[in-house]
Amino acid sequence: MEQSEQRLKVLARIKEYEKAGRFNEDVEDDEPAKPIRPKDVDYVNKKLSSKLLTKLANFIGKSFFEYMIKKNQFIIKEITGLENADIKSGAIITCNHFNIRDNYAVYRALKPVFRKRQYLYKVIKDSNYTNFKGPVRLMMRHANTLPLSSDFETMKKFYAGVKTLLARGEKILIYPEQAMWYNYRKPRPFQPGAFRIAARNGVPVIPVFIGMKDSEFIDNEGFPVQEYYLHFFPPIYPDANLSEKENAAIMSEKNYALWVEKYEEFYNEKLTY
Repeated sequence: MEQSEQRLKVLARIKEYEKAGRFNEDVEDDEPAKPIRPKDVDYVNKKLSSKLLTKLANFIGKSFFEYMIKKNQFIIKEITGLENADIKSGAIITCNHFNIRDNYAVYRALKPVFRKRQYLYKVIKDSNYTNFKGPVRLMMRHANTLPLSSDFETMKKFYAGVKTLLARGEKILIYPEQAMWYNYRKPRPFQPGAFRIAARNGVPVIPVFIGMKDSEFIDNEGFPVQEYYLHFFPPIYPDANLSEKENAAIMSEKNYALWVEKYEEFYNEKLTY
């Protein structure tokens, strides 16, 4: 099968950005986001319409990803360390971001330690919330997603919603690398947001690193379907005696060190850029 020209273009851009140290920048050709106003998003599903649309979006999303799993277009090969995520309190989950499937892989892995009808909340960039159409738009808007926004008042609502969710014991997935780099295997330097949110709310960060191996199957863009190997690390807790900024720096450093160690163990090579 011929490889997708668009995907080859993205892969070339990843090499270029890696060389330039532009690790947190988007490599996909996404349209600019439309502004998200406070009235546009219901972060904690207060409205009945939000609850109903969330149920529908999660059903569609689950059906889509489970179909891909059935057809060997999405392969979760191994999950280790899941006991580390079996905590009752709210928590920030961090994961390397390389594919639209990675969030469902984390959620599917977490299901055995989740309470009944508990879902994984996902922080997403604003353009994912505003730019899609059809069923994908429904999932991006209502499948327990928490969009960021350039609007100050909307971000106030975002932080208030996150505080409420964490206080009731929810788990929120945040990609500290920020941008999605297609099937990129190396851990990238972090942005501080995930760790500041954890420190501000007095909850731990649970790092997850997904290693990948080529499978025998080919995806619809002409590349090997990746086998996912998920590893959950022990929670990293903030220190009540330190400031939010100090905690964020320490937690980020610990998280990154764990990812690097796992990367070097899994791929049997030193991390270099």
